[in-house]
Amino acid sequence: MRRPLALALGLLLSIAPNRIVDAVERLAFENPDDGRLRPWTLQAGRFKGVVFVWLLGRYPEHTSILKRPLSVLGLVMILVPRQALDVGLELAYENPDELEVKPWIRPVTRLIGGCFLVVGLRAVRAAGLKTETASPANT
Repeated sequence: MRRPLALALGLLLSIAPNRIVDAVERLAFENPDDGRLRPWTLQAGRFKGVVFVWLLGRYPEHTSILKRPLSVLGLVMILVPRQALDVGLELAYENPDELEVKPWIRPVTRLIGGCFLVVGLRAVRAAGLKTETASPANT
């Protein structure tokens, strides 16, 4: 169930990154019309979606390379959500200082970070269990 959902989200991101960004801006900012995306932001989102779908579709067993970075990103989002938001806004927008983030965004950043951390750690643990069961027992 998780893999098809992840594939669908990756496809949506690769096909319509502008719709996703518009929706998120309306939810996250008090002044969503003031944001000026950097010229490459939508293309980077589309590229990320394409790579994600390609990895999940073509090499589902080799996606473990993404699990540790996902865990680290989740931990950063939990521990320093304001700084994580600032970095994300700085990367995506030409005018991040003019954007007014709604008050509930910081707790949601922590929640999303927690989800990233759990998914990443579960995946690393599952990969470790597969390695242990695949190797012969030393007796």
